[in-house]
Amino acid sequence: MDNISFGFFKRLKIRSKLISIISLIIVVSLSGMIFLATFFFKSDTKVRIEELNLKLSDIAALKVRGDFMSMTEKMNLLATAMLQEFRSAAQKEMFLDIFFRNDKDFIGVLVAEKSGDKLKIRRSIHNRPFLADNKIGPALLDEAMGDASPSFLRSFADEAVLYNMSDRFKMPVVAVGFPFQRVGGKVSSIVVGFLKMDKFLQAFKGSGYIQTYLVNNDGDIIAHSDSKVVLSRANYINVPIVKMMLTSGQENSFKRYRDREGMYHFGSFKKVGFAGAGVIATVPEDIALAEVFRIQRRNILIMIIVLCVAVLIVYFFGKTLTTPLLRLLGATQEIEKGNFQVDIAPSSGDEIGELTSSFVAMGRGLEERERLKETFGKFVNKEIADQVLRGEIKLGGERKDVAVFFSDIRSFTAISEKLEPEEVVEFLNEYMTRMVTCVNITNGVVDKFIGDAIMAVWGAPISHGNDTENAINGALMMRNELMVFNRGRGGTKKPIIRIGCGINSGPVLAGQIGSEERMEYTVIGDTVNLASRIESLNKPFGTDILISVDAWEKVKGKYKVVPMQKIKVKGKSEPQQIYAVLGRTSDALAPATLEELRERLGIVLEEKPEGEASEEEVKYEILE
Repeated sequence: MDNISFGFFKRLKIRSKLISIISLIIVVSLSGMIFLATFFFKSDTKVRIEELNLKLSDIAALKVRGDFMSMTEKMNLLATAMLQEFRSAAQKEMFLDIFFRNDKDFIGVLVAEKSGDKLKIRRSIHNRPFLADNKIGPALLDEAMGDASPSFLRSFADEAVLYNMSDRFKMPVVAVGFPFQRVGGKVSSIVVGFLKMDKFLQAFKGSGYIQTYLVNNDGDIIAHSDSKVVLSRANYINVPIVKMMLTSGQENSFKRYRDREGMYHFGSFKKVGFAGAGVIATVPEDIALAEVFRIQRRNILIMIIVLCVAVLIVYFFGKTLTTPLLRLLGATQEIEKGNFQVDIAPSSGDEIGELTSSFVAMGRGLEERERLKETFGKFVNKEIADQVLRGEIKLGGERKDVAVFFSDIRSFTAISEKLEPEEVVEFLNEYMTRMVTCVNITNGVVDKFIGDAIMAVWGAPISHGNDTENAINGALMMRNELMVFNRGRGGTKKPIIRIGCGINSGPVLAGQIGSEERMEYTVIGDTVNLASRIESLNKPFGTDILISVDAWEKVKGKYKVVPMQKIKVKGKSEPQQIYAVLGRTSDALAPATLEELRERLGIVLEEKPEGEASEEEVKYEILE
């Protein structure tokens, strides 16, 4: 996957690469800065929220504790007074009137004893003006006590109890119970007071986005900023921060937790120190960190703006780089097509401008080199010309196995005597063009022209693995080309041409032969001499293509051949077998016999007059 991505990046244009790299640097750097700033700001905000939560819960807990301690003292005094005998009913009424007038939060106070697993009310007093104003009967307090008996029975185990009575009174009301009298070290009676929660709720009105509430040791809501929660007697025992408060041995602590809906909150608690109650302060994380996220979004927006501005700047700056480079690319493509006449003016004085000037100069140099190569290639093979220009061919040579070819025009001297010199040159150029094309097509190299003769080599300077086969194919192509060339010819000015070709395969010494001032790439050796001798045998044998036994061994089975008489060649002790080539084995149109070949090519086998000698007779001898 990484290789695919890197490969895609390498294929991008320079302008796109600049934009991509700079954009990546900006995104990474600014993202890093935003991340670090958000991290530290978030951490600092969490610390401040923790401190504020703990502070608010501490303040609320201190106030609630103070209120409860004050009320329990008053309830103790009132309960003591309730158990005393008043001198008269008027005196009792006056006492109650004074008490409830000074402590309007009290709805009623009663003293109860334990009777089995139930409470037995011993004495009770009520705030009759309050009950009358709210149309509440005194019996409601007794009924409420009956509902809460299991909870208040714990006060006989020396516990203080807080109980939410709001659902009974249809208003925020709390019942507070604690031990009153003892007999033999055991609690014999308790005091229960019904209190309006207006005073308590003042401490839980909320502080901005922080919500505070009071729970008892059962997780029941006693006080809350939302009166509906109090009236519903909600239970928060499953809220993680409440559960932590009820089970923790610490007086206060802080916790990040997630609620049932999956939302995160920051919460802290402070134990009141009365009836196992505790004050909880919580705030939703998204609200607490809203400023952090707002700054983060603002920073991201700034990053996007900076990125867009940077992309625009890089885009226009990139044009100053890429436009000259694109012009250079276009010029390079023109040079690839062979058009070296590129004339582009530098658009700047920087390195790209210098590169443009150098490129134009290079184009002119390549044009000169190509002109030299083209001119040079007309005198030598293009492959050799390329290697010479690259300095790969040096003075000397190397041994190679090659196929050497010689061809010659029959009776050329007689033909040229009947033509003007200009006509001879024109005729030879047309003939040579056709023959050289056949050599080039079959991967051969024209070594030299010797008057009307052609010497060619397959396998030097570069071998293609099937050099002998290529050489014979080239000779067969020459046969066909000559037949095309002779169509419409005849007469003195346009004589019909007959040629002879000789091919031999074997080792030669190939390389630059000559001096440092003048060299010629050629091949020398006995293989070359034998090829020349074989070519000269076409006239007495009445053939057009002859190959040596060494050549035949390399292509055995691929061509239809006719073995000719063995010959004795000057310089060779053993007789040499040669073969006349009729055509490829796979060619159904190839001549089937030597006579058919002679008939097709118009070759007439002539008897040599007695006593006539020739140079060939010195070089070879035909054995019967």
